[in-house]
Formats: sequence, structure tokens, C-alpha cells
Amino acid sequence: MSTTPHFGTTHALATTDTKPSETPDPGRILDLAGIGIGPFNLSLAALAQPLTHLRTAFYDQRPAFHWHPGLLIDGATLQVPFLADLVTLADPTSPWSFLSYLRTRERLYPFYFAERFHIHRAEYDAYCRWVSESLTGLHFSHQIEALRWNTEHHLFEVDFTQLGTEGGAEALGRVHARNLVLGIGTAPYIPEALRPLVEAPTVPVIHSADYLDHREQLLTAEHITVIGAGQSGAEIFLDLLRARPFGREQLHWLARTPAFAPMEYSKLGLEHFTPDYTRYFHALPETVRDDLVPGQWQLYKGIDHDTLAAIHDELYRRTLHGGWPDATLTPGVSVRTAGRIGPGKIELHLDHTQQATRSRLTTAAVILATGYRERRVDTLLAALEPYLCRDTAGRPRIDEQHRLVLDPAVTGSLYVQNAERHSHGVGTPDLSLAAWRSATILNSLSSTPPYPLPTRTAFTTFGLHQPATRPTTPIPRPTTTLVPRP
Repeated sequence: MSTTPHFGTTHALATTDTKPSETPDPGRILDLAGIGIGPFNLSLAALAQPLTHLRTAFYDQRPAFHWHPGLLIDGATLQVPFLADLVTLADPTSPWSFLSYLRTRERLYPFYFAERFHIHRAEYDAYCRWVSESLTGLHFSHQIEALRWNTEHHLFEVDFTQLGTEGGAEALGRVHARNLVLGIGTAPYIPEALRPLVEAPTVPVIHSADYLDHREQLLTAEHITVIGAGQSGAEIFLDLLRARPFGREQLHWLARTPAFAPMEYSKLGLEHFTPDYTRYFHALPETVRDDLVPGQWQLYKGIDHDTLAAIHDELYRRTLHGGWPDATLTPGVSVRTAGRIGPGKIELHLDHTQQATRSRLTTAAVILATGYRERRVDTLLAALEPYLCRDTAGRPRIDEQHRLVLDPAVTGSLYVQNAERHSHGVGTPDLSLAAWRSATILNSLSSTPPYPLPTRTAFTTFGLHQPATRPTTPIPRPTTTLVPRP
């Protein structure tokens, strides 16, 4: 545990075991319970820590915080500036900023002279872990079993299992909360055609999320195929390329996109990741939003310019003494089916979109850099299903302040983090909006906003009738009543 002093009086109550019909102890009721402790809920917990009028607690089934450990490739950097830490864009004076972390490590001067705007992924992971070990009110090794709305006491009930060091159940518990926030993150996406191979333990087909765990084994494979044209696919291809012998690289990089395209990183393009654009997008009709997101893939699925340059430089370096590297880069291709054709051999059946042709590729290992999808919350929210309002596509409706739209019988609020791309746009999973969204949630839970937010954040005016500025006064649900802490 870090020796950094704790701030505020936020804490959790993790051992209650009452029956639904029993009256909860008013002194033990949480104002906000968080499910999941990834960067977004960690941001919320950090900004909530000094707010003495809110009692908060956060739970995660993992034993400790880790951020994409399988992708902390040496030298890989974040695609957002260091100012997009957990708190700075809402509260630059917070003790939980990245610069505060550097100060505790006596690294402010080295960072200053390094002149780095984009920090290493491993450094961001270490920073978040420092925050998670310093805050009170974070409870790891707590597996959430059920969420319910108690109609008698007008509270959410959260049932959990406390896990031991070996992952076994040690105790059952329940907490009551006036409001909930889901921050359960995303899960690796496996294309249907490749799912049977991933599930077979003897076949070297892995998702990029597990890359570092299998890197040494993969490097022994005769031929390796990387599937996916996003940042993870590019970083893994570059790492493999650098590690393979000259002239015997035997690498193939496949992508569905029509090109290995750079991420949109122009200054005005980045304004799609501002609160202004998020509000504009949320106000659009549902059908317009659904049509808009797929066409914006380069805003969040493209590749960093420096990574593309490094790949080209490495490929070029391997031509200096004549010949071409044994590395094939093919965009515009999808995998139709796949299967084993013998020990250590996998056959991929490929479709080329523009040529309308088909081919087969034999490889010894496959790395799926196929991204992530929002985790389904249907099981977790099963008991709340009667209260959920859904859009025409069956997705939960989410209001401007990141709350699920619920039946008026539920007087508490249920917030979501990184589960609202369909309603809030491409900035939903972006770290740069973490502090703003956390502040928005905390402001909506407070009679006086603890974190005043800017009325304007972009030079672009995204709609003809969008006002130049927007009010930041929270708009709480009319039926929500918060009781100050004793």
C-alpha cells in the first residue's frame, strides 16, 4: 500500500449480509457504488475522494488493478497526451494527477527534460496502479453476483462474493446504494470464424490482449499472421518484425480496412473527442447516430503516424543489402472461415473485398488484433430488466449525463461508463473524456457542482442550431433525493 495520504472520507462497507426485507442501516448506505475498477471508474473514485458529502465505494473481481497487461509492449505509447490522465481535465489541482505521480517518484525533472507529450503505456499502467493503491473505497477481489432495486427502501442492493488469494469464495456480502455506476469495461472480440480455433488449447490462435503472455512461444512459430489494422495490430506486427531474422521474417498482416490507414489526428479532427461533440452527437436522432459511427472508424481505429513510420522504416532497413523482407501486408481482406489442416498448421480462407476474389493462407500462428466490444450487462442487470428503457435496436437508452433511462419507479440513478458509444459517440472509450465524464456524474449527484465544467470545448460548431455555449448546471432526476452524510 502506498504511503500517500488519503484524502476525504470516502470508504466502503463490505461485510453487510442483510436480507432484502430488512431495513438497511442509514449510516452504512452508499451514495454511489461502482461496479468495476478500470481507468474510468478509477477516475470517478479519484475525483470523488475529496467530496465529503458523498459516500462511495467501488468493487472489482480482479485482485489488483492492471491495464491491458498483454499489450504493454516495450516502447508502446498512449494515443492521448499525458494531460488525459484520470483527473487533470476536470481538476488540475488533484493529488491524483499524472504529474503528482511523477513527483512522488522523484521523476518530474526527467519527464520535463524528456519533453514527452505521449507517455509509455507501461507508465500509464503504473500511474493508475499507484492511484488504485492510494485511494480508500476500492475493493478488489469482490465479484458482483446481482444488482436489484429494493422497492421498499428505494435503494439498490449489490450482492457480492469476496474472493480469496486463490480465487475461491471466502465470504458473501451485500451493500445498499442510492445510485450505481457500471464501469465493467470491454471484452476482447473474437470473430465468429476464428472462435473454434481460439477455444482449442493446442492451436496457437490468441487475441492481442494476451500477446505478451505468448510472445516467446509465438516467436518460435515458422509463420505468423496478424489480423487487424488498428493500433494493437500495428504494434504487434512491428514488435514481431523487429524480432524476426532478416530475410526469414515470415509474417503476414491482414486487415479488413481498405488501407493501413493513419488515425485522424489533426487538431480540428480531435475535436470529435470533446464534450461539445459528445453533446451534439447525443442530441442526434438514433438512426443518424447509427449511420454516423461506422464512417468515423479512422477517428478511433486508425494507426498512429509514428507507428506506421516505424513499420516502414523497419521494412526499408531490411532492403538495404538487396531483396525484400518476407513480410506481406494485405488490406481489404476478411477471413471467411478457418481450420486446422495438420499439426502446427492453420488454414485461413480469405475474401478480398475490392477484387471479389478468394484465396487460402497457411500459417503456424494467428494473433487477433480484432479489438474489443462492450461487455454485455444483461446478466448483471437481469433483476433490473423490468425497469430499463430501450431504443428501437434493443439497446439501453442513456441520457446526456450517462444515466440509463429507467422507469420512474426507480428513484436512484444507474450510470454507465464506456457502454454508451451508440448514444454518446466515438469519444466514449477515449481516455481523454474520462475526467469530464466522471465530473459530470459527480456534479449530477451534488446540489452544488464540485467540478465546474467549461461551457465550450471546441472551435468547431457541430450543428447549425447548436448553441455556442451550454450550461453546466446538473439536471438531476426529479425523484432523486440525496441524504447528506452524517
